Amino acid sequence: MKAMILAAGLGTRLRPLTASLPKPLLLVGGTPLVVWNLLLLRASGIREIILNLHYLGSMIQEALGDGSRWGMRISYSHEPVLLGTGGGLKAAESFFEGEPFLVMNADTLIALDVSALLDFHSQHGGLATLVLRDDPEAKQWGPVESDAQERILRINGRGLDSSVSPRGIHTRMFAGVHILHPSLLREAAAGESFSIIDSYTHALASGSRMFGFVHAGYWSDVGTRERYYQVQADAEAGIITLPH
Repeated sequence: MKAMILAAGLGTRLRPLTASLPKPLLLVGGTPLVVWNLLLLRASGIREIILNLHYLGSMIQEALGDGSRWGMRISYSHEPVLLGTGGGLKAAESFFEGEPFLVMNADTLIALDVSALLDFHSQHGGLATLVLRDDPEAKQWGPVESDAQERILRINGRGLDSSVSPRGIHTRMFAGVHILHPSLLREAAAGESFSIIDSYTHALASGSRMFGFVHAGYWSDVGTRERYYQVQADAEAGIITLPH
C-alpha cells in the first residue's frame, strides 16, 4: 500500500516557531515531526510515500530528498494554492494507481499499530477506515458516530439519517489517519479546494460502508505551541519513542 502525508499547512498557530521553518520540520526528540511518521509507515512495510507541499515546501523537499536514506521512495505534489485535504488528495490521485492508500498528517504524532490498521481495513472491506480515539472533547474536535460493529454512521452530524441510531453508538474523534479507496475522489473536480470529510459524509449518506479503527495509545496533533512543548517533554520522558 502507498501512503500520503499531508504537509502543506501554514502552521499559523505555532508561530513564531514556524515563521521560517515549516511545521513538519519542527524537531521532537531531535527528529523532524514528518520523519517520525515516515518511520512509522516504514515499520509496517509502507515504503512509497507522497507529500503535498505549499508553505516553505522546498525546505521539506530538501530535508527529505527522495527518501533513500530511510529505504523509502518519496514523491512530492506541489500546491501553489492550498487545496484542502480533499483537493490535495485529488491532485495526487494518479500516484495511487486506483488502489486504496493511507493518509496521515505530517504534524500528528501517534503510536499507532499501522499493520493492525491495514489488517482491519482489509478484513472489513469498507470504502474507508478512519482511525478514531476516545476523547472527552470529541464533540469539539468533530464527533464521529459509529455502531457496535465499528461501522461509521455520521461525521460531524452528517451521513446516515439521524433516524438510523442503533443501540450502542460510540462517539469518538477522528485522529487524522485514514485509509480510503480513490473512487471517493472520482467525482471531485481537479484543482478545487475541498475537505475529504465532505466526500466521506456524502458517501455515508448514500449507504457506503466505512469503519472506525479505535486507537487507545499516544496521540497529539501538535497544532499549538503548548502541544508542541508537551510532545517534546513526552519524547524526553520516553512516553513516545521513535518508531523503528
